[in-house]
Amino acid sequence: MSLKFFKASVATLALGATLAVSAPAAVAQDNNFGSSSQGGIGQLLGLDQDAAWNTRNDLRKQIEGLNNPAVAPALESVVDGAVDAFFPGLATRKAEEARRAAEEAARRAAEEAARKKEAERRASGFNFGPCPADARVCVDIDGHRTWVQDGDGKVQYSVARISSGKPGQATPRGTFPVVRKVKDEISIPFNNAPMPYSIYFTNNGHAFHEGSPYIDSAGCIHLTHQDAVYYWNNVQIGDKVFIY
Repeated sequence: MSLKFFKASVATLALGATLAVSAPAAVAQDNNFGSSSQGGIGQLLGLDQDAAWNTRNDLRKQIEGLNNPAVAPALESVVDGAVDAFFPGLATRKAEEARRAAEEAARRAAEEAARKKEAERRASGFNFGPCPADARVCVDIDGHRTWVQDGDGKVQYSVARISSGKPGQATPRGTFPVVRKVKDEISIPFNNAPMPYSIYFTNNGHAFHEGSPYIDSAGCIHLTHQDAVYYWNNVQIGDKVFIY
């Protein structure tokens, strides 16, 4: 398309828009002029919305191709004004459709990336159980084990032996955030028993802390000194803890 023909096309659209919006009220009433959602003046003239939108996009591309920022905004305004005159609200609907399509594409891409990430994670051969990739700390109560994960859900540090709550004082299972840390903690209910490197994951006294991994606790997760120190240095308030 030549520049001359292009300008003529834009002028035609602008003229059509001007004539359309200035149509007599009687004609408008007789022909449902400007009906709300299904075409307005475009419906009156028998135009097709998709064809009009495709033409609009083609013209916008031609305007971009001019590479003339001095006139481009004015031409784009004329084109969009003409389309809006024939099809009131069409641009808004198309923008909403594009937004929804982009959101859906992003959601599908995120889901696919998560599936691939989880497949790679599981392919390592480590038994993750149901612990999700976004958990910072995982605890397998029945397996007497726990581990710390990196940002990709891969094992960063694994503990082969822990102990947890005894019958009647079982460690709760589920998803919890780390709520506070107390390095030199003591347990007042248990005669000030030491609980070094305590990392609380509930507000009811449940924590990771140093203790014998072969003696059941009153609900906490017992770690050896070495493991407790590692957890203390690498697990932070707000981190996600998954216990199953």
